[in-house]
Amino acid sequence: MDINQYLEIFIEESKENLQNMNEALLKLENDKDEIELVHEIFRVAHTLKGMSATMGFSKIAHFTHEMEDILQSVRSGDVRVTDNIIDVLFQCLDVLEEYINNIVETGSEGDKDYSHLLVKLHEAINPENSQVKEEVKEEVAATVENIMEPVDEDQSSKNGKIEIEIDEFTKNVLLKSVKDGFNSFKLKIELNQNCMLKSARAFIIFNTLEKDGEIVKANPTVEDIEDENFEYIFELVIVSKSNGNEILERIKSISEIENVYIETIMEKAGEPEKEKVKVEKKKVEPRKTVKKEGKAKSSKPKLGKTVRVDIDRLDNLMNLVSELIITRSRLTDMEETTKKQDMNESIEYLERITTNLHDAVMKVRMVPIERVFNRFPRMVRDLSKELGKEISLIMLGEETEVDRTVIDEIGDPLIHLIRNSIDHGIENPDERVKNGKSEIGTVKLIAYPDGNSVVIEVEDDGGGININKVKNKAKDNGLITEEQMSTIDDKDALQLLFKSGFSTADKISDISGRGVGLDVVKTKIESLGGAVEVQSTRLKGSKFVIRLPLTLAIIQALLVNVGEEKYAIALNSIKEIITIKSQNIRKIQEQEVVLYRDTTLPLLRMEKILDVNTSEENKEDLIVVVVKKGEQVAGFIVDGLIGQQEIVIKSLGKFLSGINIIAGATILGNGQVALIVDTNSLL
Repeated sequence: MDINQYLEIFIEESKENLQNMNEALLKLENDKDEIELVHEIFRVAHTLKGMSATMGFSKIAHFTHEMEDILQSVRSGDVRVTDNIIDVLFQCLDVLEEYINNIVETGSEGDKDYSHLLVKLHEAINPENSQVKEEVKEEVAATVENIMEPVDEDQSSKNGKIEIEIDEFTKNVLLKSVKDGFNSFKLKIELNQNCMLKSARAFIIFNTLEKDGEIVKANPTVEDIEDENFEYIFELVIVSKSNGNEILERIKSISEIENVYIETIMEKAGEPEKEKVKVEKKKVEPRKTVKKEGKAKSSKPKLGKTVRVDIDRLDNLMNLVSELIITRSRLTDMEETTKKQDMNESIEYLERITTNLHDAVMKVRMVPIERVFNRFPRMVRDLSKELGKEISLIMLGEETEVDRTVIDEIGDPLIHLIRNSIDHGIENPDERVKNGKSEIGTVKLIAYPDGNSVVIEVEDDGGGININKVKNKAKDNGLITEEQMSTIDDKDALQLLFKSGFSTADKISDISGRGVGLDVVKTKIESLGGAVEVQSTRLKGSKFVIRLPLTLAIIQALLVNVGEEKYAIALNSIKEIITIKSQNIRKIQEQEVVLYRDTTLPLLRMEKILDVNTSEENKEDLIVVVVKKGEQVAGFIVDGLIGQQEIVIKSLGKFLSGINIIAGATILGNGQVALIVDTNSLL
C-alpha cells in the first residue's frame, strides 16, 4: 500500500491544524488565563503527532510529542502562561510550518535540528531551576534523536526471546533469498503500552521494512495485525538488502516503540547463524531517497491543488448534470417529424441548464478570502513587537468568496501592503499622542463583492503619504522634471509610488526600504486582471484599494475583428464603444490622439500592434473600443464588432508565455481560436 496517496490530505489538514494553533496562540496572548485555549493548542499538537507518525514523518512526531509534554504542565495548572512561553510557542509553530513546507517542496522534513527550541520552552516553563534545565537538555536531546537504550542482558534473555518458528517452506524462501544477495532476520517488536493505533503503527513498520526487503512471515498473521487482533508485541521474519544495524536505525525513527530485538538467521554467505545485534546509541539521520531495483524514486511528491467543497454545492452540480443527460436523451430520441417548437423548447431548456451548470461550477471553485486573511494577525503581532508600535488589526468581509486561483496569488501583495502600512503609515506612539490620536494604530483589511469584481481595501489611520516627499524623491530618481514637480497634482503624484524601485524609506530595514516597492504589488495585481489605486489624507491615513475579477477562468468578453482575425477584450476593462471621424485624429509627440468629450484620448491601431494585414482603404468612420486601467484610458481602433460572449480562458503554455500583448486564448463555438488581448500591458 502506497502511503503517499494520503499525502495531499495530510498536508491540507496539517495546514488547517497549524492555522487553528496560530489563532489559539493569538487569543491566548490576549487572555493568558483562558485554559481552554491551552487545551486547544495541546489537541492540535496531539493531532499533528498522530498524523505525522502515521505518515512516517518522525521529526514532526517527536517535536509535537515534546510540545505535548511541556504543554501538559500548563494544562495541569502547575505553570502559568507568560509572554516568554507564548513567544517560544510561536517559534515552535514556525518550525512546524517549515517542516510542512519542506514536505510540500521536497517530500521530506529537511535536515535542520530544532531541539534548541524545545529546550527554550522547557526553560520558559522552569525559569529558576538550573538543575531542571540540564536534565531537560539531556531529555530533549534524547527525544529528538529518538535513541533506543541498549537492551539489558538479563531482560534480553527474559523478554527478548524470539519465538516465531521457521517451517520448511519459509526456510526454502530464505535460502533462495540469500542466493539472490539478501540477508534474513527474525524481529520482535514491542509497542508502547500507550500506543492508540496499534495497526497503524504496525503498518508504518511494515512500510519501512519493505523499502528494501520483504516480510516473509508474521506472528500473529498480517491479517490479525491489521485488525489489531494482537497485544503490543508481534514477530516477523524478513529478508533485506540491509544489515541488522541499518534495520534497527530505520525502526528507531518510528515513535511509540518500546523495544526491538533482532536475530540474524542467514547472511549472504548462505550459512545459518544466530547472532544478537546490539542496539547502540546513534543519531537518527534524515530520511533519504529510497532506491529500489536500480531505479530512484523521486523524493518530491506530486501534489495537485485542492478545494474543499460544501456537499450541497456538489449535490446541486450532480442534479444539473442529471438534467443535462435527460435533455440529451430527449434530443437524441427526436425524429425528423418532430415539431420545430419541441426542438426549440429543448434547446432553450438545454441553454438554461448549461447556464446553471456554469454558475454551479463557478461556486465550486470559489473559496472564502479568509484563507488569505488568516495569516495576517500573526504577522501584524510580530511586526508591532519588532517596531515597538501597538497595532490593532480589524478584518471585515472574510466570508467574501473569490476564485481559488486568485486566492493563491493575492497573498504576497497584501502582505506587502500591510507591512507598508505598519512601517511607513502608522506613526510611533509618542508621535500619535502629539497628533491627538490613540497610541494604538489601526489597520483595516476589508473585502466585499462589487458586481463581477472583488474589492479589497487596506486602510490605516497613520500619518498619510507626504506628497512633497514623494515628488522630491521622484525628481531625485529622474522620474519627473523640476517643471513637472510644480505642475503635477496630488493624484498623479501618488501614482509615482508604483514606479519601479521607488521608495520613500529614510533607512533600509528588513521590513521595507529596499527598493522592491509597490511596483511589485501593482504588477502582480494587474497580472490577475485587476487594478490598484491609492488614496491618502495627510495626518489622517492612507487607503489602498485593490479590485480583482471574481474568477480567472471564465469571463465576459467583447469579440472584435482586426483584419480577418478575431480577438477578445475583457468586458470589465471596456469603458465604452464610440465611432470617430478619421480626419479628427491628430498626432502629439508621435502619438495619435483624438479630442473626445473635452479630453485627449490616446489611440492605438490594433492592426499595427498585432501585426495583422488589413485592407488598404482609408475608412472615414473608425470603430474605437475605449478601455480603462484605473484612471488611464485609451482607444483601440478595430475593424468590426462581433458581440459580447462568455469565454473560457486557456493558457498559451510555456513556449508563448513571454508575449505581453496576449493574455491567453479561447475556443469559439465554431472551433476557431480567438486570442485575448491584454489591455493592461498596452496601457
